[in-house]
Formats: sequence, C-alpha cells, structure tokens
Amino acid sequence: MTVTRHPTRTSSLPQATLARAVLWAALAVNVLIVWVMFFAAPPSKNGVLAAGKFIGLHAALLIFLQLILVARVPWLDRRIGMDRLTSWHRWVGFTLFWALVTHAMLIVAGFSVLDKVSPFKTYAALAGVPASLIGMLALFLMMVAVAASIRAARRRVQYETWHAIHLVLYFALALALVHQFLEGTTFRTSALTTAYWWTLWVFAVGAFLTGRVIMPLWRNSRHQLRVAAVVPESDNTVSVHVTGRRLDEMPALAGQFMIWRFPGFRSWWQVNPFSLSAAPDGRSLRLTAKAVGTGSAGLRDLPVGTRVFAEGPYGAFTALQRTRETTLLIAGGIGVTPIRALLDDPTLTGDIVVLYRVHTEADAVLLAEMRAIAATRGARLHLLTGRTGPGNQPLSPDGLRALVPDITERDVYVCGPNAMTNAVLASLRTLGVPRRQVHAERFALAS
Repeated sequence: MTVTRHPTRTSSLPQATLARAVLWAALAVNVLIVWVMFFAAPPSKNGVLAAGKFIGLHAALLIFLQLILVARVPWLDRRIGMDRLTSWHRWVGFTLFWALVTHAMLIVAGFSVLDKVSPFKTYAALAGVPASLIGMLALFLMMVAVAASIRAARRRVQYETWHAIHLVLYFALALALVHQFLEGTTFRTSALTTAYWWTLWVFAVGAFLTGRVIMPLWRNSRHQLRVAAVVPESDNTVSVHVTGRRLDEMPALAGQFMIWRFPGFRSWWQVNPFSLSAAPDGRSLRLTAKAVGTGSAGLRDLPVGTRVFAEGPYGAFTALQRTRETTLLIAGGIGVTPIRALLDDPTLTGDIVVLYRVHTEADAVLLAEMRAIAATRGARLHLLTGRTGPGNQPLSPDGLRALVPDITERDVYVCGPNAMTNAVLASLRTLGVPRRQVHAERFALAS
C-alpha cells in the first residue's frame, strides 16, 4: 500500500501570507466593482435611501465572505487554517449583523421621509412586502445566532448545543440571499449587474455546498470508516482507532484535525473536532480526546465496529507551513495530540526539539510513544512539570531561551490551552522569533 507523502515547504513566501493576500485582494476588487455599479446606477429617491442601499450592497458582500470563510475550501484551509478562518468568520459575522441593522434602519427612515409618515407605520407597511418581510426574518434569525456566539453565552452552553443553534445562521443567510434576489431596484439595474451578482451567488453557494455537503458525503461513502479499537490512555483520556477503505488516498496530514460523528451511538447533532494524534499511515486514523464534555466523555464507551462519519481533514498546523530547517514543537495538556502526530511525520525533517508542558507526569498522555519516537528520530523531548510560579516558568522568554538557545532560528509549533498558547506567543514575540516562523493551533471551530 502506497501512502501519499507531501513535501515539506520551506519557501521564502509563507503559504499563509499568500492565501491571505489572495483572499483580501479578491474582496477589495469586489468592493471596487460594487462601488462602480452603485454610482453608475440611477439615483435613489433620497439620500437616506441611497445610504441604506449602499450599506446593503456591502452587507451582501459580507454574506458571500461569510460563506467562503466557512466553506472549508482546501486551498484556504491548508494555508490559513480553520482556527484563523473561524476567528475571521466570527468578526465578519458581527460586522455583517450591524451592517444589516444599519441597512434596515436607513431603509425605514428613508421611506418614512419619502412618504411623510412615522417610522413605525413605514415599518408595518414594509412588513407587508414579501421581499422586506423575508429580510426582516433573516435579521431576526441572525440576532439569535449572534446572541449565541457572544462569549458569555458560549461559556454557558455545551459545544453540541451551540453548534445546533449556530446552524440557524445559515438559514438566515439563505433568507438574506432570497431578499437580495427579490429586491430588484439595486441588484438588477443592468444585465452586467445581474450577471455579477449571479456569479457571486453561484460561486459562494457552490463552494459552501461542495465543501460542507458534497465532499464529506463523497469521502465517507468512499472510505467507509469504522471504529477499530478504543484504548484508554489515562483516567480521563481515550484514543479511538478508525479504519476504512482506501485510507492511503485520504489527503490527511500530520497536525490536522477532523470533525467526528458516530451515528448510531450518538445523535447526528453531537459532533466534535478532534486532532489526529498519530501521523496518517494509509491504514488507520487515530484521535485522542480528553473527557471535557458529554461528547468526548462518551467516547470511552464506543463499541468496536461503530460507523464513523468524519469531515475533513482540516487545518494548516502542518509541515507545509515550515520556513526553516529546524523545528520546535510545544504542547500543553491535550494539545499534545497534533504535536505527537507532527513528531512522527516523516516530512518534518531536520533537528526537532519538543517541549511538553503538564502539571504532573501522570497528566502526560502519549508520553511513552513520544519518547520512543524522539529516540528513533534523534529529537530532544523535555517534559515540563509543576505549577507555574517563581522558580518554575519554563515557557517564559528566559525559560524558552534556556531550553532552546537557537529558538529564533526555528519554526515553532504551539498547541495547548488558550492561556498557555497566549503566554508562549507572548514569549516568542519578546524573544524576537519572526512571526512567519510561528504556527499556533487553537481549539476553535465555526460551523
């Protein structure tokens, strides 16, 4: 069986920089096109309506950007990473929400001035127009999704619950597109304008459906994944081994993650993102999870033979991001899973140093495996234990410099709890490690 290997990238232009440049350049070009079409169109009946339509056009562009950011386009995902795309998706979502609110208020105010009636009567009248009513419903549903995405709310609900609520956003976006289609005064002013918006609709919706529906269904039908073994790693951590057909043809890389469902054992809505905890070998896949919620805690009871539905692989936390010949891998807690996979990745060549931060050695899951791999590869593995405090700050700038004197000459991969990751990133900035050499994986996911 032949396993497809991907060459390590150490090019002068970081892949993430190239992808960001392409994405934002495409957005800038489309903003310019919208401006040209807006000012070339017949004037609105008053300035307030014109402002409302101008904001509405930009809101339409933000909808398309939202779809692209979560379409899981492989070219973007492997270069930027879903964690960063997720962060952009979140902030674009809030921007879109306020753009739609502003658009709605200006439209109501514009017609109120035009008809010389109160805004409340204008609002009621617009609610009787199908296009406007659909837009109002889209805005209301978006308010629900935005409320569920506020950090204070996110902390109060389980991931699975938030995931289900967040799906409302896609229905809201679909209604917004219908509203745009029915509202013809701005979007159908000429054949060129109509062709432009149809092209955007087809491209964005097509990319979303391909990445989120067609590709996952095709891959799962092709690979027929099933649970092969469930192995407890500690009192609260378990590894699940998955096998299937033609796994050597799955484009999975060490450091990536997949979104896992176990239909028949759990409901379809219970979905979790877990990193691959071993480098793909073409025969099996492995995920390792810590029991931090009902979803991950239940994996210990998975029966062998359970069907698996997996989306992915996703993520840019791979050897493709390398810019240097030597590497530092830093893991904290269960964030060790993609680090362990990278350590075993044959495409990650050169001198490798691993820092594994845990409270006690008993918390260091997969430690025996990592020591064996490090010994085979000639890598240096440092287990960093104990509570952080005076006299024990291994991830501080001084601590990192003492452990890895040539740290500024290495690519640095960091994965762990947010507090640890933030502390390490701050230390790397203090040490002067170039930003292009720093690769961080955060536990974040947008649906």
